[in-house]
Amino acid sequence: MLVYKILYKASVERDLKAIDKTYRLRILNKIENELALNPKELGKPLKGQYKGFWFFRIGEYRVVYKVSVEEILILVLKIGHRKDVYN
Repeated sequence: MLVYKILYKASVERDLKAIDKTYRLRILNKIENELALNPKELGKPLKGQYKGFWFFRIGEYRVVYKVSVEEILILVLKIGHRKDVYN
């Protein structure tokens, strides 16, 4: 089974600090244990100005990421509440 390497943009640390600890742990667990195994099945592609990026939801939160199939890599770009994650 192919496992993608997960990298986080530096600003994601700040995003995570703003999230309640319980949700933060759920989000990180989903990234490390589910997203790393199959990023395109778990998430959905974004459209418009965000074309080429993917997202998945966990409750009221969204994780925005980019997949590089060639490098077997996922870059997590943003984690935030659904109302302002795309701002």
